[in-house]
Amino acid sequence: MFYVNVNCITSILKHKLHLLLAMPTYTITELAREFDITPRAIRFYEDQGLLTPKREGAGGRTRVYSPRDRTRLKLTLRGKRLGLSLNEIKTLVDMYDSPKDTTAQLKRFLAILAQHREMLERQREDLEVTLNEIAMHEEDCRRLLNGGKPEKSAGSEKKTAARKPARAALKKVA
Repeated sequence: MFYVNVNCITSILKHKLHLLLAMPTYTITELAREFDITPRAIRFYEDQGLLTPKREGAGGRTRVYSPRDRTRLKLTLRGKRLGLSLNEIKTLVDMYDSPKDTTAQLKRFLAILAQHREMLERQREDLEVTLNEIAMHEEDCRRLLNGGKPEKSAGSEKKTAARKPARAALKKVA
């Protein structure tokens, strides 16, 4: 004969229900509203393996996001603002999910940030050269519109002096 302690099972079920109810959950609409992104973007991050919501309802059509998913979404969006690729973001976020030593995680994060900083510095240099080229073209156009005479304004000497290094940089590039 098989005996079941109904009180024990009821107590366990009540405890598990309490744990489930105590942990907040989020819908895709709530997260989209909170982070000012589209539900489609959230589904994209899910497809990329950054988020893993539970599926509920008929056929598992309703996504239920945990606080862990919310945090991963927040970190993903922060990484995107920093200009990191989704692969870099996934690597970093996955590291924080593991209970391993944080020293390795922090070193990896620093390495990724250093690479990203280097890329941004190169882009800034390129932008400065491009802006100086534009300034030279603007000056040429104004001179031509002025009948070939140099434009005289209060800051023209300063602008010309500032463009000389840019012209030198352009000659190096050419």
